[in-house]
Amino acid sequence: MSTTVGQILQTKPDSGRTVYTISKTDSVYEAIKLMAEKGIGALLVLDGDTVAGIVTERDYARKVVLRDRSSKDTRVEQIMTASVRYVSPQQTSDECMALMTERRMRHLPVMDKGQLVGIVSIGDLVKSVIADQQFIISQLEHYIHG
Repeated sequence: MSTTVGQILQTKPDSGRTVYTISKTDSVYEAIKLMAEKGIGALLVLDGDTVAGIVTERDYARKVVLRDRSSKDTRVEQIMTASVRYVSPQQTSDECMALMTERRMRHLPVMDKGQLVGIVSIGDLVKSVIADQQFIISQLEHYIHG
């Protein structure tokens, strides 16, 4: 029994529908400030209305801090990951975990019929897997003792 991405989005506090974005021409400082304010680890990067990439705290640590760059003088497009992998609401948490493990990613935007409808993190998926396992254990205990 594997939960779908759509089900995971529905359990998130804001229904998982809020996806924070930033322009590719904004400074990395603005991106990190927004992530800190919202308590998130990634932003989708827009070029106008088009998704141009994704920028994460990891990008900041590895491509700004470790290279001794200035976050106020570096644009998001200079450190973002341009090739963004998407999943659909119908995909399972197991499929997403496999993709994240294989690609060493921590965030997956969710697209439905060409529309961006949410984002799932590795934390969201782990929480879902644990809940699924607890449900199975509960059912087995009920079966054994019931």
